Amino acid sequence: MEKPANENKMGVMPVNRLLLNMAVPMIISMLVQALYNVVDSVFVAKLSEDALNAVSLAFPVQNLMISVCVGTGVGINAMLSRSLGQKEQKKANQTAMNGLFLALVSCLIFTLLGLTCSRLFYTIQTDITAIVDYGEDYLSIVCGVSVGLFASVTFDRILQATGRTFLTMITQAVGAIINIILDPIMIFGLFGFPRMEVAGAALATVIGQIVGACLSAYFNLRYNADVQLNFRRFRPNLSVIGGIYSVGVPSIAMQSIGSVMVFGMNQILLAFTATATAVFGVYFKLQSFIFMPVFGLTNGMVPIVAYNYGAGRPDRISKTVRLSIMYAIGIMVLGLLAFQLVPHVFLALFMAEGETSGDMLTIGVPALRIISYSFLLAGFCIVSSSVFQALGHGVLSLMVSVVRQLVVLLPVAFLLSRVFELQAVWWAFPIAELFSVSLCALFLSRVYRRNILPLKKLPQ
Repeated sequence: MEKPANENKMGVMPVNRLLLNMAVPMIISMLVQALYNVVDSVFVAKLSEDALNAVSLAFPVQNLMISVCVGTGVGINAMLSRSLGQKEQKKANQTAMNGLFLALVSCLIFTLLGLTCSRLFYTIQTDITAIVDYGEDYLSIVCGVSVGLFASVTFDRILQATGRTFLTMITQAVGAIINIILDPIMIFGLFGFPRMEVAGAALATVIGQIVGACLSAYFNLRYNADVQLNFRRFRPNLSVIGGIYSVGVPSIAMQSIGSVMVFGMNQILLAFTATATAVFGVYFKLQSFIFMPVFGLTNGMVPIVAYNYGAGRPDRISKTVRLSIMYAIGIMVLGLLAFQLVPHVFLALFMAEGETSGDMLTIGVPALRIISYSFLLAGFCIVSSSVFQALGHGVLSLMVSVVRQLVVLLPVAFLLSRVFELQAVWWAFPIAELFSVSLCALFLSRVYRRNILPLKKLPQ
């Protein structure tokens, strides 16, 4: 007999208070993650340019791992929240358990690939022995011990889906802080530790992930009364797995597209100068401080929308979406102002010791300013895509991402690179965002008519 859960706060708390209650902890944890990404790169860069290149070249594989676990987590989040809203306790429990099963299977696949193919992955890209050696050390650890990444993301998504985002803030913050503390100790061999260099950066990463996963598992078992995790009686359920992946697979594909876009942009920029690719890499580090809070906001929004969709509460869905769009645009405006007013200050953070700043600043300042114009539209697009996922329309989010990054951004950047100077290439980002916002508005209107309006005709 499944134990019924009490009425969840996502169905009764005032919407604005609920959204802030759900989103603020996620925003804080996302900012901590963004800080870690920057600090990690700074430490590795102090070793050598080869070390930094080795870690940078690992991005497609790391991004693919993150895409798989986060995309699957999005499916878990949406399906679990909807089940709770519909008072289907058994289905909610099954969703959580099958989600953990999928995380384990995915982890085993990447572990096998990491332990057997890491060196091959680097030799395909470069013949510089130092980069290959550093890369093999880094990627074999990051993939080979990926259990912490997959477990932490999955357990955190279960907490998020039941409204316990404050607990996920703690787990993610603890993992990231441990990572940041261990980075210099393990990379440079401080306090009696052996000097491990790039392998130390990888080991610090997986230790932080494992600690976060253990803490998140404890929180679920100890404090999450909305979901009961029973490992003894678990059997994989193909229907539930299909429901998770109906939302998760488009999300996985959507996030993986970013790797293709980055690879393509790097090839376009290399035709001008290697410094242009360095600027592009710096932009990705910096923009995380703007985009991560918006992703944190939408992580808090998705379970609210999914829960109230399952509960048949269209008024709460509409208000949640409107408020989320307003907050997202506000965050993006702050990011635009920062990139417009002090881009040189941000770029200076990534200058190597003894390196002249002329080319980096000459290329980087206009690049950051031009790309940041896209921020004004990006907030609306991110929230819209998350709404599609929450309501089970992950394919729409995938279509928006494909059009933005592959159909518009890369071709426009290539054409601009052939006709104009380097500075013109950066305009591909605002141009692509114009197409994206138009598509999101069209799809959002369609989803509203098909999913939200019919709920208003039901007795409340």
